Amino acid sequence: MAATTHTVTNQVPPLVGYDVFATDRALTEAVERHLEPGILAGARTELERLGLSAGSAQAQAWGAQANENPPKLRTHDRYGHRIDEVEFHPAWHRLLGHAVGAGLTDAWGRPGGHVRRAAGFLVWTQAEAGHGCPLSMTHAAVPALRTDPALAAEWEPLLTSHVYEEGLRPASQKAGVLFGMGMTEKQGGTDVRSNTTRAQPLAADGEYLLTGHKWFCSAPMSDGFLVLAQAPGGLSCFLVPRVLPDGTRNAFAVQRLKDKLGNRSNASGEVEFDGTWARRVGEEGRGVRTIIEMVAATRLDCVVGSAALMRQAVAQAVHHTAYRSAFGGLLIEKPLMRNVLADLALESEAATTLALRLAAAYDADTEEERAFLRIAVPTAKYWVTKRCGAVVGEALECLGGNGYVEESGMPRLLREAPLNSIWEGSGNVQALDVLRALQREPQALNAFLREVGKARGADHRLDAAIKDLLTELADLDAVEARARRLVERMALVLQGSLLLRWAPPEVADAFCASRLGGDWGSVFGTLPHSLDLASVVERARAR
Repeated sequence: MAATTHTVTNQVPPLVGYDVFATDRALTEAVERHLEPGILAGARTELERLGLSAGSAQAQAWGAQANENPPKLRTHDRYGHRIDEVEFHPAWHRLLGHAVGAGLTDAWGRPGGHVRRAAGFLVWTQAEAGHGCPLSMTHAAVPALRTDPALAAEWEPLLTSHVYEEGLRPASQKAGVLFGMGMTEKQGGTDVRSNTTRAQPLAADGEYLLTGHKWFCSAPMSDGFLVLAQAPGGLSCFLVPRVLPDGTRNAFAVQRLKDKLGNRSNASGEVEFDGTWARRVGEEGRGVRTIIEMVAATRLDCVVGSAALMRQAVAQAVHHTAYRSAFGGLLIEKPLMRNVLADLALESEAATTLALRLAAAYDADTEEERAFLRIAVPTAKYWVTKRCGAVVGEALECLGGNGYVEESGMPRLLREAPLNSIWEGSGNVQALDVLRALQREPQALNAFLREVGKARGADHRLDAAIKDLLTELADLDAVEARARRLVERMALVLQGSLLLRWAPPEVADAFCASRLGGDWGSVFGTLPHSLDLASVVERARAR
């Protein structure tokens, strides 16, 4: 065929070789806002280094390779011995090694650690989201282990290490470890109190043998797991190592790996315990209370992870339309496309701003901030994770047919988008958790209202939305059926308050007009035409 028929024009160059952190103005401003001046310069240098890595051709190739070559389960070796190992493509290990080396499991013990880690997690998982699962669980295991000072002293330095070592060996022989979590079972799912896994006490204090199963166990090649099981005193939390201190393998049978919609690079398995050695974490019968802080921390990572997916999708959409011409001009200059892009950018910035505000509350660790987190984390988890799929789907459409093919990377983002809404409690679970806090913990509601009230008087649409919210909160009788509506409103009011305080006027104005003022349609691209949409889009551009 003649080469002249293959002349390529009007195709968009790849978005590669850029600083994912420095080009994200909403994120960089949040980091500057929430970190003390004494640590800001060092944190910015770390994040810019990570941002350049995340935007590199190498990291993008690792992400593609890890998803094109999903993990494989090997239950037995060549001689018939049970080994229960999962093999990963080398790209998976490179991604994890880079992430651990960047401190993405180290937040609890360094100044501004949660903001720095959340920003890094948001940046790095844009290269590949699946390996964020073991990073998140390892980070989140720390507060649960701190209920037992001896366990914390043994494991915390390894969990927060900046060294990644693959392979199964005793933890004492490794410079860093990863953790997983096992809560759900076949018969119960989120209803963990119906768990049937049994824990039989041994003679040594705090030691047990477990018998049962876990229906979902992500990252089964981790070094240890926090699991729930029924002890004589009730549902309790246990630490299950993959390898025992003497070097023998613990009884940890991986029956199969899940064939998932997305998250293809990460292994999620069904595991069986049969005389599996474990150490109790916390008191017997207090398993949910012990593990709840781990759950809360992973829920925040669901918010951060969704913000990362949204940011990458919006960055790709804006980049594409800035280079692609149609109907006599660049797509980004077309009024209707600009409306779509601006609408997507608002959702992305609101998610990022909220995620970093929650991380800053963890760093502050005051009674007021802890009360705020109690209600703000499930509220944000409910709303931000649900918006992710809609944002990614619309952003994909901005690329047209090119966005529908795997080479664009957009289908992988779309398949990943539902995960964070499901993981650590789906939408109804989050909404019901907010209701529990409203009904049982008045200090949490007071802290939430004080936060949104910091922008009161700045915009009449926010003021009206707060008034309407207070009316709904005044009547909590028979509220379960309208819980989603209530939590959605709480999330929007909180995001509106934060944007009014910290975002540029054009961003806050557009958000309040659409999300709070009702001047908005049912799909993206229906913002009021009188707004400064060009500035909103330009702010979201990754360059």
